[in-house]
Amino acid sequence: MDKILAAAVTCLSRNADASVSEIAQAAGVGRVTLYGHFPSREALVEAALIRVLSEGEKVLEGLDLTGDPRAALTVLITSSWLLIAQASAVLEAAQAALPPGRVQELHAKPAQRVDDLIRRGQAVGAFRTDLPADWLVSVLHHVLHGAALDVAAGRLDRADAPHFISATILAAYLGSRT
Repeated sequence: MDKILAAAVTCLSRNADASVSEIAQAAGVGRVTLYGHFPSREALVEAALIRVLSEGEKVLEGLDLTGDPRAALTVLITSSWLLIAQASAVLEAAQAALPPGRVQELHAKPAQRVDDLIRRGQAVGAFRTDLPADWLVSVLHHVLHGAALDVAAGRLDRADAPHFISATILAAYLGSRT
């Protein structure tokens, strides 16, 4: 089952529409074996999202996001950008395959962590307040996803991505703090 989930994460990260056949082939198993563990593509996509979010949570729960929100945001991005970007790609697949309420339920904890950090930054004057926190969270996710796509396409070096993401997000978050 671990091989199947790993293949699902890999395939869905590359293509949100990856088929069960593609995932089974990547896992080195037949479709019958895959369906023996996951009764539907939806169940497989949900399990892949849970796996990615669980891996991300292991990284995120160990981060110190206290202190200066700008520094905390940089730590968050540097430590977890690739996991977050990967989760975004699998999240896209889940949004197409699962009911919206289920996706929100599974993604609530990591989304809340980022939202809390941004709202704390706004409250202490570290981040702009002329834009809603929800929008700033969305901007972060789009930049992370864009960086992951650029790395995959060879337009951005993986080693440069955390710096580029942090610089872009901090510039956006620090804009007009009125």
